[in-house]
Amino acid sequence: MVMENPFEGKEIWFGVGSQDLYGEEALRQVAIHSAEMVDYLNNTGKIPAKIVLKPTLKSSDGVKEFMVEASANPNVIGVITWCHTFSPAKMWIRGLEVLTKPLLQLATQHHKEIPWETIDMDFMNLNQAAHGDREFGYIVSRLGIKRKVVVGHYTDPEVVEKVGTWARACAGWDASNNMKVMRWGDNMRNVAVTEGDKTEAERVFGASINTWAVNELVAAYDAVKDDQVKEIIEDYKAKYDVDPALLDAKYDSLFIAAKEEAAMVNMMRANGCTAGVDNFEDLGALPQLPGVGPQRFPSEYGWGFSAEGDWKTAVLVRIGAVIGYGLEGGASLMEDYSYNFTEGDELDMGSHMLEVSPSIGTIAKPKLEIHPLGIGGKADPVRLVFSGKPTKDAVVVSMSDVRERFRLLMDVVDVVEPQGSLKELPCARAVWEPKPSLKTAVECWITAGGSHHTCMTTSVGREAWEDFARIAGVELAVIDENTTARQFEKELELSEMYHRFNNQH
Repeated sequence: MVMENPFEGKEIWFGVGSQDLYGEEALRQVAIHSAEMVDYLNNTGKIPAKIVLKPTLKSSDGVKEFMVEASANPNVIGVITWCHTFSPAKMWIRGLEVLTKPLLQLATQHHKEIPWETIDMDFMNLNQAAHGDREFGYIVSRLGIKRKVVVGHYTDPEVVEKVGTWARACAGWDASNNMKVMRWGDNMRNVAVTEGDKTEAERVFGASINTWAVNELVAAYDAVKDDQVKEIIEDYKAKYDVDPALLDAKYDSLFIAAKEEAAMVNMMRANGCTAGVDNFEDLGALPQLPGVGPQRFPSEYGWGFSAEGDWKTAVLVRIGAVIGYGLEGGASLMEDYSYNFTEGDELDMGSHMLEVSPSIGTIAKPKLEIHPLGIGGKADPVRLVFSGKPTKDAVVVSMSDVRERFRLLMDVVDVVEPQGSLKELPCARAVWEPKPSLKTAVECWITAGGSHHTCMTTSVGREAWEDFARIAGVELAVIDENTTARQFEKELELSEMYHRFNNQH
């Protein structure tokens, strides 16, 4: 049970701009320098997708061919451009207008320092990125194309880090555009924020969201073979502190939980889905409200999951799992539950009745236990119980329908240890310090109409989600250490006008 590597076979194409004006020797040097740069970036190990250098771009036809091929290749998740020499920007117009993949403009140069004693006009003519990148930047801005701009020498660790973060966002976008979400049942009745326009979601995010009858899940449950159930139970025993009662007197309950996980996994795989949603109000003949199985969707399979029909959060969790692949931490459904209003020690505790995933990191080995649950009307469910591991600069992200578009909302948080045992709370949870403060964060969140369900990511933080939102062309409102409630409200108003005026999603 290992998440498939979302970067396997994926490429980022590197297009270098130049022109024929400077002769063959200059172009030969451009190619050599570009190859050195790409090799360096690939060898850092910080960029999860392979960067592939393409032939130097010298003409409008060449640029268009490059962009068309990149857009048509399903293995290409993004394009990096750099102008080694002066590359007249009109030659980029036709190509840029057909590009459908995320774009990063790398404003760099081959040499790190000006060779003060030897620099001459030949050197100047060859190494013109300082104004070549500005010419290119002008046309990208004029065309209104969103891109990430990274500035600095290509060997600078910060530059490499930013390129790597953007590559992760590109993979998240690729995953979003290839996502199928399986909904067992509909939304929790009378809840507003978990409703949403599934057709618009497919237009904007590429995710296909559809519903399967719970009866189909029941049929899949009945079809599960005992060997598959026992294999899952052995995995439980290897990874969690299993309550001895579940291996003895309450083994039947454990078997049912594992069998429900197997049924959900089998249906997901059979339909090529990478995110799932259920609803405690629509369980059909299932014996338990699924607990440990959905908790393991992000941690074991790299899939998104959310509860109560909330497909929007399930989509975010899948994206978060892909963006953070290979890094410490992960992504999970989270829900604000209780505040600590003690002055100077203000905290937010998130949880959910069953579905928070250990993918976010745990303080201790998760306990696999069985406890009563007053919601759902089924047998006592088996679930993982743990507290989230302290993590600096994690984020919680929500997606809301704001009538004519989607709004992403993010708060930067520090996950901290609980200040007590929580021994009477039989569910998974995390405690965090919202930035800039609990009061300001909550006021801003409510003002923005953020959901009570969120995706928490402890593997990647603010920048990765900013890159994703820019790629998607979707509004992202950010609450961080510099936020004030007054300014945040004004920024929301400006964003509202911008998105309506610009006809952005």
